[in-house]
Amino acid sequence: MKVPLLAALAAVLPCALAVWPIPQTLQEGSANTLVNLVHISTQGDVSPVVKSAINRYREIINRECFLAPVDYRRGVLPTGGTFGGLVVSVASTSEALGLSTDESYTLDVPVNGSATLHAKTPYGVVRGLETFSQLVTANGPAKAIANTPIHIADAPAFAHRGLLFDTARNFYSLGAIFRTLDAMSYNKMNVFHWHIVDSQSWPVESATFPELHRKGAYGPQMAYSRADVQRVIRYAGDRGIRVVPEFDVPGHTYAVGLSHPELMSCMNKQPNWDAYAAEPPSGQLNIALPESVDFVNKLIDEYAALFTDEAFHIGGDEVNLKCWTDDPVVQNVTAATGMDVATQLLRWYSQVHDHLDATGKTPYTWEETVFDAHYVPSFKTILQAWKGHASVVNAVGKGYRVVASTYDSYYLDCGHGAWLSNFDGNSWCDPFKTWMHIYNYDVLANITDPEQRKRVVGAEVAAWSEQTDETVIDPRLWPRAAAMAETAWSGKTDAAGHVRTTAEVASRLHEQRFRMVGRGINAEPMQPLWCARNPGACNLP
Repeated sequence: MKVPLLAALAAVLPCALAVWPIPQTLQEGSANTLVNLVHISTQGDVSPVVKSAINRYREIINRECFLAPVDYRRGVLPTGGTFGGLVVSVASTSEALGLSTDESYTLDVPVNGSATLHAKTPYGVVRGLETFSQLVTANGPAKAIANTPIHIADAPAFAHRGLLFDTARNFYSLGAIFRTLDAMSYNKMNVFHWHIVDSQSWPVESATFPELHRKGAYGPQMAYSRADVQRVIRYAGDRGIRVVPEFDVPGHTYAVGLSHPELMSCMNKQPNWDAYAAEPPSGQLNIALPESVDFVNKLIDEYAALFTDEAFHIGGDEVNLKCWTDDPVVQNVTAATGMDVATQLLRWYSQVHDHLDATGKTPYTWEETVFDAHYVPSFKTILQAWKGHASVVNAVGKGYRVVASTYDSYYLDCGHGAWLSNFDGNSWCDPFKTWMHIYNYDVLANITDPEQRKRVVGAEVAAWSEQTDETVIDPRLWPRAAAMAETAWSGKTDAAGHVRTTAEVASRLHEQRFRMVGRGINAEPMQPLWCARNPGACNLP
């Protein structure tokens, strides 16, 4: 029978409905199925990604003995059938992974016998296996799947469900990155936006300019080799996660100046750094120098080949015009040509963006490139909007596709006060963004035109690292990033058009948080355990 989602979620949740993110369609019955050892087999040809996912989830499911906090007094479920294994089939063996990848799947679990998982691509299988793993619950000395028979037909609402991960301001080991990718996969997120370099450090090997990481990394043990990058890409790809690199230019490039000072303007202006940069140390590529264009284009050629995703993020945010107006080289060009700084910046953008376009990559850029610098990139470009929801609305109105990363809803680093040593106050983006605040944000709000709504390709939370490193990254991210993950996968409404509320979904997110902890993710608690065990009892009347 089909259970109305609103009525079911308002009650104490049965195990089947506790899937996170909630599937687009879920039908359940009233029986329970005994699970002993989970066997997963395949039907037809499957790709290495599918084989890897099957091995990974077989181990997870057979190792886990998970019981949701709401079920702590449930006792042993009576079972009316026995699970006979899961049979996986997939229509394609292609492992192409991009914005248009089909991640849909169907999952059927009978009361007795074998379950089936079917998908069009290997990545639909990855998503379906995660869902299946969440259906299996501890049941006395054995395990069970509750509320069988179960039918799930599922697909994401948005193609881009991302996390920005900043490894420049503080360094992260590969282990921390792999753990983060695992947690992303548990929540069906699919874009690891690797903000790999910034003003403070250049922690990635360059074969073209090896002096970059040798002089720009914090140290020889705090840099990623090309082999490390390839390992991250493979690890992410096995989990259906794209790795989109960001090489932010022409601003945020002080680290470049450690090896190439001849290309730079306003290097580390002190003590008045705030006149030249959004944060210290100041330093921007000199837009008047043809050599800076050539330098960036060579980097694009190298890293566009190393990072295999279809997309490449070129940055473009928070440039400071004073940095250039005070530069004598820029002043000389202005005097000789009559081009002011804004015009020189547009010329610089044109040469770099044209080169990136020629690589065949899909360019990503921060919103300032269009809204502040007034550059007009090709409509192939995807804008990342962060200054507020109005930027999302404006971007789609201009005809661009957009990823919503608004600081007032999706910046997970906010809420810890200022990080400047002599300022006892809040950071610019405080307060802390609660999971409820994140869940309540609608990336499609105030966009009524159907074609413009289609241009919102997804959502992305950001973990900037001024006050974050791998010792605290897990609780910074989880379970708050999971709140965005559900709204980006499942959408804001159910099939009946009802907008899901945080009160309704809290019990499922509690369960997902405890599940992640059991899988080695140090997700922070949402409430006292008593509240998790008594859904709704900690709500305001």
